[in-house]
Amino acid sequence: MAIKHYNPTSPGRRGSTVNDFAELTDKKRGPEKSLCERLSRKGGRNHHGRITCRHRGGGARRIYRRIDFKRNKDGVSSTVLSVEYDPNRSSHIALLEYADGERRYILAPAGLKAGQTVESGPDVEPKLGNALPLKRIPTGLTVHNIEMQIGQGGKLVRSAGTSAKFLSREGGWAIIVLPSGEMRQVREECRATIGQVGNVEHQGITWGKAGRTRHRGRRPHVRGTAQNPVAHPLGGGEGRSGGGRHPCSPRGVLAKGGRTRAPKNPSNRRILRRRRSRRYGQLPIPKK
Repeated sequence: MAIKHYNPTSPGRRGSTVNDFAELTDKKRGPEKSLCERLSRKGGRNHHGRITCRHRGGGARRIYRRIDFKRNKDGVSSTVLSVEYDPNRSSHIALLEYADGERRYILAPAGLKAGQTVESGPDVEPKLGNALPLKRIPTGLTVHNIEMQIGQGGKLVRSAGTSAKFLSREGGWAIIVLPSGEMRQVREECRATIGQVGNVEHQGITWGKAGRTRHRGRRPHVRGTAQNPVAHPLGGGEGRSGGGRHPCSPRGVLAKGGRTRAPKNPSNRRILRRRRSRRYGQLPIPKK
């Protein structure tokens, strides 16, 4: 995969770059219809119709592809038919066809190509694209699509180019280091997929103009200090002001250094080292 640059034929094209999609196979072929469903749009609104997630709306219409995050079809080998683009996520997806004829989508690891064989289960070989419990994976390997609860399906490390490092095992728990720098414990019976998530250079793409962001369903983001005082705690003042308080959301929740995780979240007890912040350093581990 590589990032494609264009000649500056317009102001919007001058600084923008695109993915050349060299990893994809059979680009003219559409998605597997049996694994697709309509994606209803909410525009950032909840079931009451109130906006709970700002700056969402519009964008190109998308068809949702059902992804097999559980990887629970054990003992049946599958062949990679194609690596496809998915508009609903940053990573690419791979279409698998099992020996019994069933087809499923999975997250495509970096280096996975059409024609390769992929398996899942506790007794499979720990090679690229295979999914197996952490107790069967040798330490030191890179993994992705990691479960937090046994049989729940992969929840961690699913975006493009990310991978976690499997450090060690201790007392029925596996210790992994996430891309954010967080070190946490996960049950040995939880499954993970070998390898790094594909589309590695996704973070290097420059959108170049506001229109490409609108096509992704992202509406304009207005600074709090530029709003009226009735709309945001940082608004108002004569001329340009700094807001007069620490950065916060429209509801007053602190944006820097404030805790957003639920204090009684049971997964907090399994964090051995908090993720590192670029500005404030490592956050302290909360007391039990």
